[in-house]
Order: sequence, then C-alpha cells, then structure tokens
Amino acid sequence: MKTVKEVSELTGVSVRTLHHYHAIGLLVPSRTTAAGYRLYDNAALARLQSILLFRELDFPLREIKTILDAPGFDQRAALTQQIRLLELRRDRLEQIIALAREILETGESNMEFTAFDTKKIEAYAQEAKDRWGETAAYQEFCEKAEGDAGSSQAGRLIMECCQKLGRVKDLPPEDPAVQSLVARLQEVISHHFYNCTPEIFQSLGLMYTADPRFQENIDKAGGPGTAAFAQNAILIYCKKGEA
Repeated sequence: MKTVKEVSELTGVSVRTLHHYHAIGLLVPSRTTAAGYRLYDNAALARLQSILLFRELDFPLREIKTILDAPGFDQRAALTQQIRLLELRRDRLEQIIALAREILETGESNMEFTAFDTKKIEAYAQEAKDRWGETAAYQEFCEKAEGDAGSSQAGRLIMECCQKLGRVKDLPPEDPAVQSLVARLQEVISHHFYNCTPEIFQSLGLMYTADPRFQENIDKAGGPGTAAFAQNAILIYCKKGEA
C-alpha cells in the first residue's frame, strides 16, 4: 500500500490531482485509514496507469471513467489501441522534427505541410472511441455512469446474470427459467446504461461470441460456453418479442 504522497512521488501526478480523481470516482483509494489517510494498492496503481495513458491521448476524464468502468472493458484491447495512437503521434512528431531540421539546414522552406496533417491520428482515435460505442446509447451510458451508483454496481449485476446463465446452460435456451434470466439481463442494461431495445439486445447478443472481449469475460463469469449459450438465449428472447 502506498500513501497519496508516495503515489504522487512515484507517478509525477500531483496530490491535488489524485484528490480530484478520488472526488469524481475515477481513482478511489483502496483503503482509507482511521486517520483519513488514503492508501493505494497495486490494482489502484494499475488503474492509474491506464488513466494516464488515456490522458496522454487527450481523452476527457469523464470518458476515461466510463471506459474503465464499462462491463466488458478489455485492458489488452485498449492498450493495443493506445499503443497504435501513440505510435502515430510519434511518427507525426518525427516528421515535424525532420522538416524543421531541413528548414534550419537549408535556410529555405519547401512549403511542405503534410507533416502537420492530423487526419490519420484523428481517424484512428475516432475508431478507438467507436469500439467503445460512441453512439446515442453510449452517450446515455455516459450520463448514467457519471454517478457513483452507475457502472460498478451495474457491472456486478451483469456478471451475476452471466453466472446464473452459466449455471443453467445445460437447459434448452428457450426454457422459461433461462428466458427469465435473459429478461433480467435486459432489464439491468436498460436501467443502468441505455434503453436496451430488442434490436440493440439482439446485436449485443451477437457480440457475445463475435467480440473476444465479451466472450472471455462472460465465459469467465459463467464457465466455458456461457457466451454462446447466452447469445442463443437472447436471440430466442428477441424473436419472441417480435412475434
């Protein structure tokens, strides 16, 4: 465990900033002593590292909190995107440095402006954000996740639904007991994140096996095969709603 001062000295993040992160629920201390000292464990430091990487890429604090707290957040996938964005920025900076050196050495400007073009970085940054669902539903998720009662509690509820689905995956997916759990999952998503319409719920179900992040987390909660089982159960549930 490290104190706020120790974390500040280790990371270069000011104590005031760490207090702000705590106040907005972005980085909550692992424990607070009776004397009121904030203590951070390794998990908290790992989260801070993720926060700083997103900040380096100019993500707003609110957006970072939403991403890190979102159910299905995959740190490896996020790191892959962060690395690519940082590489693009490095390449652009190297081009600008090379251009500046050429102007210095020759004393002439070649009227080359492509080094300043940020379209490629902006496009990839948007793609990275789109992966986390920069849609109307995502915006609603952002609003609902802003308070402390948002995503952490909802994440636990969703994982509980996945655990329960894992316990009944030997039953046919159309079994009433299974369908009742699917209905509960849709209710949790709608209440805590966005209006999970049958169309959205069906698309979400398809992602349970199409997206490795979802499959890994769901199977971790309910056991191997839970993601595929949940997908089938959701599709049946949504088709019933269309009837």
